[in-house]
Amino acid sequence: MADGPGFRISIYCAGCSHHCKGCHNPQSWDFDAGHWMTVDELLDIIKADSLSNVSFSGGDPFYQVDAFTELARRIKAETRKTIWCWTGFTLEEIQADPSLSRMLPYLDVLVDGPFILEQRDTNLLFRGSPNQRIIYLHGAPPDDSIPGTVPLVPLR
Repeated sequence: MADGPGFRISIYCAGCSHHCKGCHNPQSWDFDAGHWMTVDELLDIIKADSLSNVSFSGGDPFYQVDAFTELARRIKAETRKTIWCWTGFTLEEIQADPSLSRMLPYLDVLVDGPFILEQRDTNLLFRGSPNQRIIYLHGAPPDDSIPGTVPLVPLR
């Protein structure tokens, strides 16, 4: 429940070049850490849990954009689950890169931006520093009550 609202299946990927000072998961920076799983293996786990939505974290899923885009596409095609994704990239950086932006249509919420240790705020929900935004990519749910969210950022 720390990786988004409600029950969630969190998929932590290996690999991150942002190297944010004070990162809560620096062991995930190593692109060779963890163990390999296929999209099908992950999807089987996700589909087996009828109660939980999905969170992508890391590392940074945008460093494995091909696999995470395919996983997100299949989640949306084969389930009714929402997907939250954390990244050290900003939405604007992702939108400016045709390769990275391919994942955006499948994500419901993007938590963007690098963690800034000097701005750390433990009172924030689902992020570590106030520069990080909770962005509803397709409109906020009507019962949204998460302070600090950005209601809607239109995709280009």
